[in-house]
Amino acid sequence: MTSLATQSWLQEPATQSVCSALTAGGAQALFVGGCVRNALMGVPVSDIDIATDAEPETVMALAQAAGIKAIPTGFDHGTVTLVKNHIPHEITTFRKDVATDGRRATVAYSKEIAEDAARRDFTMNAIYARPDGSIVDPLGGMSDLVARHVRFIGTAENRIREDYLRALRYFRFHAWYGDKDAGFDPQALAAIAANLDGLAQLSLERITAEVIKMLAAPDPAPAVAVMRQIGVLGQILPGADDRALAPLVHLEAESDPDPIRRLAALGGADLVAHLRLSKAQARRLEALREAATGTKTTAELAYRQGAEFASDAALLCAALLEQPLADSLATDLQLGAGAVFPVFAADLMPDLSGATLGAALKELEKSWIASGFELDRAQLLQQLK
Repeated sequence: MTSLATQSWLQEPATQSVCSALTAGGAQALFVGGCVRNALMGVPVSDIDIATDAEPETVMALAQAAGIKAIPTGFDHGTVTLVKNHIPHEITTFRKDVATDGRRATVAYSKEIAEDAARRDFTMNAIYARPDGSIVDPLGGMSDLVARHVRFIGTAENRIREDYLRALRYFRFHAWYGDKDAGFDPQALAAIAANLDGLAQLSLERITAEVIKMLAAPDPAPAVAVMRQIGVLGQILPGADDRALAPLVHLEAESDPDPIRRLAALGGADLVAHLRLSKAQARRLEALREAATGTKTTAELAYRQGAEFASDAALLCAALLEQPLADSLATDLQLGAGAVFPVFAADLMPDLSGATLGAALKELEKSWIASGFELDRAQLLQQLK
């Protein structure tokens, strides 16, 4: 595809209105980044980014003149969000790097698209499109995109030293967009391996975001395997082991990709300490690891924590043990999730109370689970007597 003219997101009247507001004032409006890359690769487009030679103050004024809501979301960094018909459009002024320290860059505004393209990370992210859908490719990124070749712009080592997060972004992009059969760019791997120490400069929040995005890819196993081989995985997740990841991806054939389930497969000394997960993510991660290596059956897990959690634990356990899923998985999930303990506290009162009552209920529930949820109320009460 050499034009995006037929793309529905580009033809959207609100998006064209935003472009017109800029161009009517003499500014350029060029779609760039993920929306262009994804559209060219046949991947759904979610966020709309537009590059322009107009500075933020001008963008705000042009939007106001056109009756478009303007929000200075990253004004100091050259970004203004224009909202039309509830659709956000991130407008960023062309920029060029002035100085970098491995974590952040000092930038200056530019009037040249070539300078804006040169400061981006990968060639496939430096392809632009005009409002009419025609492509502008200042760095020849189209050939890499067609070949699904994730390649750094310019010298890989320079790009990485400008922002060490790009080492992780490389693997994330390869997991999502790279050609696995063609392998990995040797120059990129050499540059990443030579700059492993730079990863220590990154915040846990930035590392976590990249890891989670990568593990959400359809099959991140090849990328994670190479991360281990060149030392990246051990640097960011000490003790992590990817041996169970490829089996897990295979077993997930009928399940949606789940980054936390896949993260649990990597193990490691203490994933929670080396990542900045939400409390809910951390709890689920630790619960999955415990369930997958514990003694509770799938049916009991489904009864106690629901069929979805029990299914995740079964997938993880099978991957860790390098075994196929049990033929009875669906039956066990249905059995446990639908089971209702037939004895209530009132059934044991007033003969029992307090801690004694709680202990008795727990023992009866244990016997009921061990019976495959078959013992009924009368049988359980008789057992108590």
